[in-house]
Amino acid sequence: MLNHKAQPSRGHRRRSFSRVISTLGLAAFLPVVLHASALNISHADALRIGKKIWQNECNGTVSGLTSWNAGENFASLGIGHFIWYPKDARGPFEESFPKMVSFVSSHGAKLPQFLLAPRELVCPWNSRAEFLHAQQTPQMKQLRQFLADTVDLQAEFLAQRLQEALAKMLAAAQPEMRDHVQERFNHLAESSEGCYALMDYVNFKGEGTNETERYRGQGWGLLQALEGMSGSGNPVHDFAASAKNVLARRVQNSPPERHESRWLSGWQQRINSYTRD
Repeated sequence: MLNHKAQPSRGHRRRSFSRVISTLGLAAFLPVVLHASALNISHADALRIGKKIWQNECNGTVSGLTSWNAGENFASLGIGHFIWYPKDARGPFEESFPKMVSFVSSHGAKLPQFLLAPRELVCPWNSRAEFLHAQQTPQMKQLRQFLADTVDLQAEFLAQRLQEALAKMLAAAQPEMRDHVQERFNHLAESSEGCYALMDYVNFKGEGTNETERYRGQGWGLLQALEGMSGSGNPVHDFAASAKNVLARRVQNSPPERHESRWLSGWQQRINSYTRD
């Protein structure tokens, strides 16, 4: 399914998060910055992590790479369910699909013809009904194949977003917690398993920096999971335990009418994947 022959230059390339650090210029506005050597993700790791996130978000199916959930005004595409709004439609969530397309294109991926337009990328389907009606069209099939062929690059895009998330988390954290958060982040990022846990959780439950994403003043994003780590033992197991505690606290704090307890088992099963080979 993954067509690497079309992109031979990517085969053995290694991505370093330190390159992203210099691009973002984190030192300009944060009291602490990542150690340049702390994060490294290889092409093989990106592909492995991408497949796991694909399984989590889309059950590992090609059809799951193109979805539009009921009640939403945007398509959710790719392994990370990247958001793509139709023309003149916007919402509370950041549109990420055009950014992902730009990223993978700049790294050698061949785009479907309808994504090559020089103008701003706008979702060609104006509603969920239109989207569902177009499931077997050549355009949709090309889109699915493109997304199935670029799992590794989509994972690298998620890795870049993770780096940007770190900057936001450090800025949002209490000053006395910044060293703790960065140290735990760095320890996790030293292994591919830790990188997967970080990349999946931030895609799954957000950064934890949005003040509107709180119940009783307590968040449930990556920032809160990192803050709750004890720092003892295996970093990935430590993170998984903290993430489970954070999500259990979310359920306890949630309004009773939301019945969030029905989701907790599934959330925990997803987190269990962080500690499985």
